Amino acid sequence: MFNRLREDIASIMERDPAARSVWEVLTCYPGLHAIVMHRWARWWWLRGMKWLGRFISHIARGLTGIEIHPGAKIGRRVFIDHGYGVVIGETAEVGDDCTIYQGVTLGGTSLNRAKRHPTLERGVIVSAGAKILGGFTIGEGAKIGSNAVVIKEVPAGATAVGIPARIIQKEANSFREEAAARMFSAYGITPNGDDPLSKALHGLIDNAATQEHQIIKIIAALKSAGIICETLPDLESFDPAQLNKLVE
Repeated sequence: MFNRLREDIASIMERDPAARSVWEVLTCYPGLHAIVMHRWARWWWLRGMKWLGRFISHIARGLTGIEIHPGAKIGRRVFIDHGYGVVIGETAEVGDDCTIYQGVTLGGTSLNRAKRHPTLERGVIVSAGAKILGGFTIGEGAKIGSNAVVIKEVPAGATAVGIPARIIQKEANSFREEAAARMFSAYGITPNGDDPLSKALHGLIDNAATQEHQIIKIIAALKSAGIICETLPDLESFDPAQLNKLVE
């Protein structure tokens, strides 16, 4: 038990620049307290003392503001940062080295007593306010953006943002980003983590601007060759820079 506690404290010291000492982490970090009390609750839960497991979980929720069902499986070095309002359901599974921020829900959408809560594989980061709802898997190293509502699987290394969440696939040649992610990515924020819908709109706007420029050159070439082009009514001028700002 003490080995796991030392491991948890070392992990927090590594990932949180606000942590100044082991004593501070041990006494002032509700995420650590919630994890330790969950281990007590789960120990009784697995030995058939369901009520006692739930009661310890209930006390932990009152002390820390974090609710972890004693049936949930929590891996090693899981860091619940700030943590207030975190809810982790009965059949949820959280892998090693995951990071969960305040207001996160790992919830279920089914009334069946089967696997109905999500599984987070190793190294997943779930940002503040995100909701992951359902019995699917979030792949290793994936990142969930703040306030995202995830209702389907997220591949390993991908990022999910928006409501409902849209998937940003990891680029094949993003070696620099991968190196940065291994160091740790607070709140799951990484370079070039734009909303995929925004990226698509930027691409369409830039493509339309390029086509308009090409059409102007074609018309000028036709006129210089003595070919008369039909004149259409003037429309509102197309300003790609302004449109790109609107979809940022």
